[in-house]
Amino acid sequence: MRYALPFIGKKAVFPPLGLLTVAAMLPKEAEVTLVDLNVEPLRETAVAWADLVFVSAMIVQKESMARVVQLCNALGKPVVAGGPYPTSCHDQIQGVAHFVLNEAEITLPLFLQDYAKGEAKPLYTSTERPDLTRTPPPRFDLVRRKDYAEMALQFSRGCPFDCEFCDIIELFGRRPRTKTPAQFLHEMDLLYEEGWRGPLFLVDDNFIGNRREVRALLAELIPWQLQRHHPFTLFTEASLDLASDEPLLDQMVQAGFNMVFLGIETPDLCALKAAGKQQNLKADMLASIQKIQRKGMEVSGGFIVGFDSDAGDIFERQVRFIQEAAIPTAMVGLLTALPETRLHRRLQAEGRLTGESGGGNNTHDLRLNFLPKMDTRKLIDGYKRILAEIYHPDRYFERCLKLLKTMKPPRTSRRKLHVMELRAFVRSLVVQTFSRYGWSYWCFLVKGFFARPLMVPETVTLAVKGHHFFKITRSLLELERFKAGLQELSGAFEARLHTVAALDVPQRLAELKALRDQALGQVQARYQRLPRDFRAYADEAVGAFRATLEDRLTRFASEVPAQGRFA
Repeated sequence: MRYALPFIGKKAVFPPLGLLTVAAMLPKEAEVTLVDLNVEPLRETAVAWADLVFVSAMIVQKESMARVVQLCNALGKPVVAGGPYPTSCHDQIQGVAHFVLNEAEITLPLFLQDYAKGEAKPLYTSTERPDLTRTPPPRFDLVRRKDYAEMALQFSRGCPFDCEFCDIIELFGRRPRTKTPAQFLHEMDLLYEEGWRGPLFLVDDNFIGNRREVRALLAELIPWQLQRHHPFTLFTEASLDLASDEPLLDQMVQAGFNMVFLGIETPDLCALKAAGKQQNLKADMLASIQKIQRKGMEVSGGFIVGFDSDAGDIFERQVRFIQEAAIPTAMVGLLTALPETRLHRRLQAEGRLTGESGGGNNTHDLRLNFLPKMDTRKLIDGYKRILAEIYHPDRYFERCLKLLKTMKPPRTSRRKLHVMELRAFVRSLVVQTFSRYGWSYWCFLVKGFFARPLMVPETVTLAVKGHHFFKITRSLLELERFKAGLQELSGAFEARLHTVAALDVPQRLAELKALRDQALGQVQARYQRLPRDFRAYADEAVGAFRATLEDRLTRFASEVPAQGRFA
């Protein structure tokens, strides 16, 4: 939500809950500071102050983590690394003094004991699944709450399902472990006493993975919220079979849940079956989504293209399903073979892996780390067509309006109008009215206000999110056009080389160098027009283009004299 956050004056969506939880496990006498790179840069003074630097990252953040480790190494500060990326790929990471992997409730105390004795080892790992009643409340005192749009808490870890492409079950297992209701409500009390009001994300891998414990939590969460006049609006991740449990749905709505993220993946039943997504085959997916929406919860969804069974029509089918399901936030991604997953092992056995996983970076850098059954170019082009279609303003606002008409206006989780919301509305009016999609924006606002007058804040929120989706999609497509342009320029230069070689005119070398300089100048001008956030993802392509031109020119220059002797 990078481009939506300025509307509400925030720097990031969530604080880093993992690091805040690890901080709570450190010795009480330890002095601890937190640097969240989503809200501030890492300065040398912060590193120089510390005796140890703890770093956590997901795979998509590996380049950022490498820069942090490099800085710490330069300043002579030992790095302790953990989290999903180090746990999956620690043998590929350089410069880390101590890897504390898997779940910190088990491995961190072992490291701390050894460190206190001056005997810390390079690697701490364990397959043990800890009881979450051992997990302390996160250190929210280490963050500036005003920097964040939402807060986050965790009730459970793990998921009972066995999706081939998912690494959650490899990291946390298939038996969901939970905190006690009293333990979780205590964490909510701490947030409440700290003054937090508003959205709260329950970051569980699958909130309904252990339904018995979830029911017990909701039974106490409902009165907790009621007694405090619903200070938190809740949202979480779950599986689509939530729709089959109406009493549980009703409990969640009473507790204040107004959104749920579902792993929908694809409307293709063959792909779902092959991927082990059995929970999505038990009922009609579209009807299940609409049932959840009618209860008063917005559905956001994850979608994937690139399954082995995907045919040429999968792109149109995905667009059609997303539109019919009225899912504004449709997170569509290219299939990625994450380390340690069943998918990774299968593709490796089939000899189809082609590189490391990028961790699902499907908004800035479109690459596959395996050979798909579909032609790679066709798959990536089809993926781009999906994004261009679903995040065209007219199609996006069409889904939003359909959602507003379908959703039951929430009672317990209705968004309230505060200064932040009013500021967002004013900025939305100024920025979006005068945007390239201003007419679509105003049509949606007017229709939305009349369709659901009690859901004006929700309507404005959907419009602001749309601004982010439009901008990031347009930027991605511009980046892809830029890369395609490099290939065209390279081809044109190659054709000119052949023409000159055929004429056997060595004196044309100066003309070719001028042509090279002209091409590089064009590339630089186009590069500067790229959105700043996306330029780093063009650097590799620009470097390769420059090297290709130099290599071809050098080869041509070395061949010209020989050609002249045979003229």
